[in-house]
Amino acid sequence: MLREHLGLRSVKDGCSPQGQCGCCTVWVDGAPRVACVTPVRRLAGRDVTTLEGLPEPTRDAWASALLATGGSQCGFCTPGIVLRLAALEGPVGDGRIDQSLLAHLCRCTGWQTIREAAHAVLDRSGTDGPGPQGSARDPGAAGVRAGLEGGVPQRVGSPVVLGEAGFADDGCPVDALVAVVDADGGYVVAESLAEARARSGKVQGRSTTIPLSHPVDAPPGEWDLTLVTTWVEPSYVEPDASWCVPGGTPASPYGNGGAFGGKLHSPVAADARRLADEHGRPVRVLWTREDVVRRGPKRPPVGAGINRDGSGVLRVAVSGPPFDPEAWAAVTRSVAAVAPGLVLEQVAVDGPPVSFDLRAAVWAEAAVLTAVAHHVGQGGGPVSDVPVEVVSPGGGRAIVRCRPDGTLDVEVAAGPALDAVVLRSYAIGAAHQALGWVGSEGIAVDPEGGVQDLTIRSFGILQARAMPQVTVGIDEGTVPVPVNGSDAVFAAVAAARWLADGLGPTWPADRTGAGRR
Repeated sequence: MLREHLGLRSVKDGCSPQGQCGCCTVWVDGAPRVACVTPVRRLAGRDVTTLEGLPEPTRDAWASALLATGGSQCGFCTPGIVLRLAALEGPVGDGRIDQSLLAHLCRCTGWQTIREAAHAVLDRSGTDGPGPQGSARDPGAAGVRAGLEGGVPQRVGSPVVLGEAGFADDGCPVDALVAVVDADGGYVVAESLAEARARSGKVQGRSTTIPLSHPVDAPPGEWDLTLVTTWVEPSYVEPDASWCVPGGTPASPYGNGGAFGGKLHSPVAADARRLADEHGRPVRVLWTREDVVRRGPKRPPVGAGINRDGSGVLRVAVSGPPFDPEAWAAVTRSVAAVAPGLVLEQVAVDGPPVSFDLRAAVWAEAAVLTAVAHHVGQGGGPVSDVPVEVVSPGGGRAIVRCRPDGTLDVEVAAGPALDAVVLRSYAIGAAHQALGWVGSEGIAVDPEGGVQDLTIRSFGILQARAMPQVTVGIDEGTVPVPVNGSDAVFAAVAAARWLADGLGPTWPADRTGAGRR
């Protein structure tokens, strides 16, 4: 009702109808409620408030705070989070904020900067944000830094916080037909989203109780250190979407963020153009969360063995449609840059499609192994409070210490910062993703290669209450030109956390506290 009939585009659809991502949060009689599972018939005589309906001073306060702290990156999840937090009465503690955020998923920011923004508004502690910037920032420079970190052009500013970043489905013509995936894997096209979904014949997917699998064994032989990983969902929050007019250029599925590389080869834009030409009318193509999980690429599982001198073998799962040989050549070059002692091998497995475009895929695994290999055998057991360094193939550098209490000290060198708030936010977000990768993230895949975890809460993404404090220092003097820095942080945090956990041979190490349900 809110998006399709009233045109209120701040209300985002990240998982509908799962009711698990929080992107469609609104107020009903002043209390937050997830809209996608709330029937209109239950709201007769009640007040519904979307972000557009908040008082302007309230909207401005939250936009300023989240912009100042870096608490919004792509912006897709932010309107729902604003409504959730704006319903609180401050001042409040971290525990109350984190409890409120349990209903939400943010893949970009790592929660810490959202919490800082919440304190700035609810405690009235100011909104200048960390660092010397705050009020005197250059939006163009901030956008350049965000583009370097996210891999695609990106906007930074108050409109992004307020849900106005220009996501793929937000600008579609009002008279567009709607195409959704049907039960047979094709598209059904109808006059409305409700009609298309009703005609699709699909049954909502669920999560599963089957255990995670690790499809690639460690290479045979005696190794000082081994590691095997599982299937990991990139978990970008905006589902694949596009629209096109007949003969036109389709809208990019990249709304205002890079989706961690997960949409680079998404078919939705080509599908929108094809269907628009077939029907002679504008057509919207919308994937559900279940479609994204079934069809979208996964981080390739690996099985590795390495010796203390850095020599070893890294075996990489390949599945799904054949990939361009140049993609493997690029992976080989990247691994050689960070771990020259590792030999790469492909292992064909049954499973969902994998992609080497996902964040630091394969080279991060190689960098992690190389960064910790020389610690093996030095007394045994967990090793914390030591610097772990990774230099990415692109030249970004990160040094990370995992303190005994679990907090992280991160130093990132990515050339001139351009915007310290954005770089810090991306570093914290990368740390969040790395901690989940090592500790809790994975999706269950059956022996035939079918994905069984189809709900967004089943991916093992760390909730706000499970995210430790991250302190970020920015080194602007080591790298001469601006480069991506957060990918190096991603690999370095993973290495430091693994080392502090005792270098167990299997990831994820512990699903406890991740919010899996």
